[in-house]
Amino acid sequence: MAIVKPFRGLRPRPDIADKVAAPPYDVLDSNEARQMAKGNPISFLHVNKPEIDLDPKIDLYDPRVYQKGAENLKKFIADGIMFQDKKPMFYVYRQIMGDHHQTGLVACASVDEYERDLIKKHELTRPDKEDDRVNHIHTVNAQVGPVFLTYRAQKPIDQLIEKITATEPEYDFISPDKVRHILWLVEDAQFIRKIIDLFAAIDYLYVADGHHRSAAAQRVRDLRRKANPHHKGTEEYNYFLSVIFPHDQMMILDYNRVVKDLNGLSKDEFLEKVKTKFEVELIGKEPYKPKKHKEFGMYLDGKWYRLTAKPKSYNEKDPVKRLDVSILQDNLLEPILGIGDPRKDKRIDFVGGIRGLKELEKRVKSGDWKVAFALYPTSIEELMTIADSGKIMPPKSTWFEPKLKSGLVVHLLD
Repeated sequence: MAIVKPFRGLRPRPDIADKVAAPPYDVLDSNEARQMAKGNPISFLHVNKPEIDLDPKIDLYDPRVYQKGAENLKKFIADGIMFQDKKPMFYVYRQIMGDHHQTGLVACASVDEYERDLIKKHELTRPDKEDDRVNHIHTVNAQVGPVFLTYRAQKPIDQLIEKITATEPEYDFISPDKVRHILWLVEDAQFIRKIIDLFAAIDYLYVADGHHRSAAAQRVRDLRRKANPHHKGTEEYNYFLSVIFPHDQMMILDYNRVVKDLNGLSKDEFLEKVKTKFEVELIGKEPYKPKKHKEFGMYLDGKWYRLTAKPKSYNEKDPVKRLDVSILQDNLLEPILGIGDPRKDKRIDFVGGIRGLKELEKRVKSGDWKVAFALYPTSIEELMTIADSGKIMPPKSTWFEPKLKSGLVVHLLD
């Protein structure tokens, strides 16, 4: 079963929700966040990227950073920028980006179910990033950014959400990136009960995005449980903030790669080695976006190539090895370019598909990078298949869009 719990959300006044809402903490670096929050003292970046209010020389993981986040959140509450709802409820969050619509349930998910793998994962976490989220959640005493969860779509849930979204929303605004954000309150006791019952019939939820946040929620739960001699299991720290979308509304974009050098090879030597596992076709100067799985775009020396994986160059029966990101890693990045561990190797970087193929060209033309690879997006079905098999996807396999705003609904831990 999937446990979803209503909660007393902390959220901004409707008249300023658009000014408070901010991108997730992990899609901006500190300098970008400073620029975005400049002139906007109520941007939620002051809470989820609190280093922007401190000396830039301070280490991002310094305790003063987390303390500043807690201080800023308390000030938002004291100044009436944000308030806590008087009773527990669910929220429904819709995002519209161009022709794409996705509508999810804002709820608290169960740490116990996460621990028992009823909420399935598909990525490994980095200890330093996980520690960062633990310190932020524990110090700020809140989960300020939701975990992006999904489930196999259920028609009864779709129908209930449709009824809710036919009512007047609480928030409705367009963010600077031209994404429309709409939020409804679910206060009706019958609707709340129905949502709980419908999700209880779902076997598994899946972490789509937010592995560090969900892992940190478990560690914070463990810390607080140990410190609480009267622990009951119903405390707010036993749950974590989530937005839960049906799988058939998810949009995954390509997650592309750039590499600094050809590992000591000349251009011709490199291309000859690539041809052992890929069909190589020169396209020209026009950017080439892969049209199907097992097909890749490559930008090298001012020209685009189409690479097509040769049959039997990968294990079709293995759900991880047949992923495009694995094929590129196993047949080209590691054996030819020497990228053994893409999580740690400084010679590789990753570029979200939202930036477009021109960003790949820009990186290579700068001279800082030598070659770029454009991939076909991983599907949500591939993600769930791998999670169901208990396996792990390679790093940077998925780029979800649109991103969930932070600061629209916050979950306080007491």
